[in-house]
Amino acid sequence: MAEHARHPGARAEAIAAWLLALPALLLMWAMLLGPALAVLLLSFTDWSLGEPEIGWAGLGNYLQLADDPVFWQSLRNTLIYVGVSVPATVGLGLGAALLVESVGRGRAFYRAAYFLPVASTLLAMALVWEFMFHPTVGFVTQGFRALGLPTTDWLQNPDTALLALAVIGIWQNLGLAMVLFVAGLQGIPRDLYEALAMDGADGAWERFRRVTWPMLGPALVFVVAIIAIRSFQVFDTVAVLTEGGPNKATEVLLHTMVQEGFRFLRTAYGAAITVIFLVFTLAVTVAQTVLLDRRAHYG
Repeated sequence: MAEHARHPGARAEAIAAWLLALPALLLMWAMLLGPALAVLLLSFTDWSLGEPEIGWAGLGNYLQLADDPVFWQSLRNTLIYVGVSVPATVGLGLGAALLVESVGRGRAFYRAAYFLPVASTLLAMALVWEFMFHPTVGFVTQGFRALGLPTTDWLQNPDTALLALAVIGIWQNLGLAMVLFVAGLQGIPRDLYEALAMDGADGAWERFRRVTWPMLGPALVFVVAIIAIRSFQVFDTVAVLTEGGPNKATEVLLHTMVQEGFRFLRTAYGAAITVIFLVFTLAVTVAQTVLLDRRAHYG
């Protein structure tokens, strides 16, 4: 009250600010939170696409999910995919950022070259990767043969199909991780490196260990969260290259959700899978962010 008494216009400014923000808040509810709430409510029904009536099913869809081996297989495959692609993408993205920043000339070219897969249409690129993984004339197969290593039908072998898709995901997200790390590297004060050099520790490893890595903490938190979310959303390559096969070896949550909801028209069951997907993605992302945020240095 004392604050408002000293500044009579403060209350009016606050009301005006809320009024100006109201359209954006309503749009956010309508476009983001509204559909999420609708999916949540739909998951407790027995509605199928095209049916005129809708009935309450309670936890029936979730109980059915608990007994569905395809759901558990897709969840396992999704976790394996994320567990492979996220660490590899973050590590390679950091290495690419360090290499690009160490180049004296042509930095803009290398940044654009690394970022090109992110801007490319993944459906078109998936066809290129399908040729690269061809069991006889593919570039990957030819490379393995040149090194004297065993080859296989990468996309049709249950032991390698999911890893092959993870390689495509790493290739696609590498440029995004690199660009974000480059932004973090450019935000590190140069005087920290100068102070380290004055202490007599001017080696590349010492510069990375004592300055670069600690100061990249905030960027690392953001990169891991973004790459994890994008990895959980894998769908295009599965739909185009494997369709969940062979023998459900590449079945992931989003593909299962689309199949159940739009191919088999089990809309409510697909909504239940969507809810599980959203909750699981949010939980894993928050857990990763919290764990990394505790180690991050914000200076």
